[in-house]
Amino acid sequence: MSDLNKIPVTVVTGFLGAGKTTLIRHLMQNPQGKRLGVLVNEFGTAGVDGDILKSCADENCPENNIVELANGCICCTVADDFIPTIEALMALPQPPEHILIETSGLALPKPLLKAFEWPAIRSRITVDGVIALADAEAVAKGQFAPDLDAVQAQRDADESLDHETPLSEVFEDQISCADIILLSKADLAGEDGVATARAVIEKESPRKLPILPMTEGVIDPRVVLGLNAAAEDDLDARPSHHDGHHDHEHDDFESIVVEMGEVADPQALQDAIIKLARERNILRVKGYVAVEGKPMRMLVQAVGERLRAQYDRPWGGDTRRTQLVVIAEHDNIDTAAIHAALGA
Repeated sequence: MSDLNKIPVTVVTGFLGAGKTTLIRHLMQNPQGKRLGVLVNEFGTAGVDGDILKSCADENCPENNIVELANGCICCTVADDFIPTIEALMALPQPPEHILIETSGLALPKPLLKAFEWPAIRSRITVDGVIALADAEAVAKGQFAPDLDAVQAQRDADESLDHETPLSEVFEDQISCADIILLSKADLAGEDGVATARAVIEKESPRKLPILPMTEGVIDPRVVLGLNAAAEDDLDARPSHHDGHHDHEHDDFESIVVEMGEVADPQALQDAIIKLARERNILRVKGYVAVEGKPMRMLVQAVGERLRAQYDRPWGGDTRRTQLVVIAEHDNIDTAAIHAALGA
C-alpha cells in the first residue's frame, strides 16, 4: 500500500504541562475537513486529558474516536495497548482519516515510532509528523536544571561525570525526535523568553527544525498537519539517549491520585497545591475539584508553581468528587505528606 493510501498519524509529544491537550483540542475544532481519531496516553491511573477531549467531541471527531490509555507509558506497552487500540480505531465503521496521538509527558517518542514497523499496522498507517511542545517560559528559565550554564560548565570541566537529570533526558529525546517544535505559552514568556527558549532548543536539536511560538494551543493546522514525514522510515535521523536499549524505565517518576469530597474553599486548595510544588518539588498536579455550592466542576492544571483553574462544565450525572493526579520524581512522592498538605 502506498503512503498516499495510509492513514496519517500525528504524534504530539512534550514535557508535562506543555499544552498538548490544548493543542489537540484546537486541531479537533479545525480538522481541515477530515474525520479525526484521537489516542490519549496519560501517566497515572486517573485520566484527565482524555475526559477534556471527549467533552469537545463532534461530528468531525465523535466520542468513540477518542481513546484513552491510562495504564502505562504508551512507548512501554506497545504490544498490549497501542497496537490493539490502533487496530480498533481502523476497524470502526467510519475509520478516522487522520489520527492524533497525545503521548504522556514522560514518554519517549522514538520507541513509539518503532511500533509503526509492526507487521499488523505498517502497511496501513504512517507517521505524518512528530510535534514536540516545549513550555517557552519554563525552558527560558532553565526548568530542566537549576542553572543550565552551571551544569554545562561542570560537564565541560569534567566529562567523566553525568550531570543530566531524568527530566533533561526526556526533554532532549522529545526534541531530537521532532519534525517541528512549538513553543507554547509564548505570551507568558514574552519576546525575550521565546528567543532564549529557541536558543536552548536549537542547541539541543540534532538538526535544524522549524520552531514556532504558540499561545493557548492556537496554530494554523496546515502548518502541523500534512507534513508527510514518514517518520517511521527516518529513525536514524532521530537520535535518543536510549538507542540500543530494548526498553526504558520510568522508575524516576511516580504518580498518586488524591481523592476527597467537596471543597469549601477552592482558593485555599489552589494555594496548597502551589505550596506543595514549592516545598516538595511536585512537577504536575491536574484533575477536577467539586466545589460546594457550584453546579460546575473546576478543572485544575498546575505545572510546578504555575496553576490555572477554571470551571469547565456541569457535573451532570457524574459523581461530585475531587480527584487530583500528583506527579513528581520518585523520591519526592510522600503519599501521606501530600494528602495532608491538600487536606485529604
